[in-house]
Amino acid sequence: MTDYINRFRPSQAEIDRRYANIRAAMEKEGLDALVVSGSEYTGFEGAVRYMCGFLILHRYAYVVIPADGDPVCVFPREATWVGDHTATFIEKREIPPHCGEWMADFLQGRGVKRLGIYGLQYIINVRDYSALAAKDFEIIDFEIQFDYARAQKSEEELASVRHSMDINKQGVLDVLRAYEPGKTEAELMGIAENTFAAAGCARNTMDMIQMGPNGSLEPQMVFPSNRPIQDSDGMMYGLEISGEGGHWVEFSRPVFPQGADDITREMMTAYQEFHELAKEHMKAGNTAEAASNACMKPIFDRGYRSGHVCGHSIGMTMIEMPRIGEGFDFVLPENMVCSMHPHFMNQERTHSLYFQETYRVGKDGGEPLSGVPIKAYQGGETEF
Repeated sequence: MTDYINRFRPSQAEIDRRYANIRAAMEKEGLDALVVSGSEYTGFEGAVRYMCGFLILHRYAYVVIPADGDPVCVFPREATWVGDHTATFIEKREIPPHCGEWMADFLQGRGVKRLGIYGLQYIINVRDYSALAAKDFEIIDFEIQFDYARAQKSEEELASVRHSMDINKQGVLDVLRAYEPGKTEAELMGIAENTFAAAGCARNTMDMIQMGPNGSLEPQMVFPSNRPIQDSDGMMYGLEISGEGGHWVEFSRPVFPQGADDITREMMTAYQEFHELAKEHMKAGNTAEAASNACMKPIFDRGYRSGHVCGHSIGMTMIEMPRIGEGFDFVLPENMVCSMHPHFMNQERTHSLYFQETYRVGKDGGEPLSGVPIKAYQGGETEF
C-alpha cells in the first residue's frame, strides 16, 4: 500500500461518522439506496474517495449504499488496473464490464424503489445513468442532501485541509519568488505545478490566471499562454489544489509589479472590507445567504457587478453545496470549510478583481486558513 494511503487513510471512527451522516440524510429522504458517483474530471473525484477511500486515476467509479446492508464499490472492468483498488476501506468491490447494468440489476434485486444519485447534475457517466433510468426506480437528485451531510469537517479532515493549504501557499509563494518580466505566463504556472506535483497533489490541481494591462485585471479567467509577461501587467495566478489527503483548498493573491491603477486600488479596498466581514460573519449559526449578503455589501455599495458567487463549501469535492450566496438558507456548522472568492468588475467590464481564501467556520467567526494578509504583491517576494 502506498505511503499516501497509510498517512491519510481515515480512522474507523471517521469512516463510521461519514456513513452515519449520509445514512441519516438518506433516511430523511426516504431512500432505499444511494449511488455516489465520481469522475476523473478535475475536482469531481472526491465523493467516491470520501465514501470508500479510492482515488480515481482515470475514468469513473461508484459507491452503492443500500439503506440496509453493506456498501459496494463499483469500478469499470476496463480500468481494473487503473488506480490502487487496495486503497478502498470498504470490503465489497465489483468490477463489471458495464457499471450501470450491474448497479441496476443489483438494486432491482434488492427491491429498491426510491434511488438517490449523487452526481446527477454533473458527474455520472451517461451510459450508466441510462441503464439505471431504464429500470422502474424513482430517481432522486441527492446532490444537495449529500453535500449538506458532509459539510461539517472532523478534526481528521481539518488536518488534511491544513496540509493542503500549506502546499497551496508554497505554490503561490514560489510563483511570486520566480517572477521576472519576460517570463511567460505558462512558465510561471509551471513553477507552481512543479511544487504541487512534488508535494503529491498528482492531478488534483485546477489552475488559471487573470491578466490585465497597466496594473489592472480583466474579468475573464483563462489558461496561461506563452505570452511574455510585461512588468506593467497585473496578474492573478488562481491556484486550487488538494494534497495527499484529498481535501481541496483555494488560495491566491494578485500581483501588480508596478502597482495597481486607481480603479483596481479601490477594488482592493472593497476586497479587504469583504474579508474583514468574512471573519465576522462566517460563523456557526449564520446562514449561507446571510453571510453572503453581509460580506458582499462593500462590493455592491460601490456599484460593482458580480461575476461569480462569493464562495462555496469545499471538501473532497472541489465545489460542494451550499454556495455562499442567495437562495441558500443552510445554517453553517462549526468546522465547515468554505472557499471565499468574490469575482466582481466595474460596470464597463474593463476592470475586475478575484482571488481566493479558504475559511474554517468558527464558533465566533471565520478563520482564514492561510494566515496571509489580504494584499497585493509586486513579484520577487521571498515570504508573505
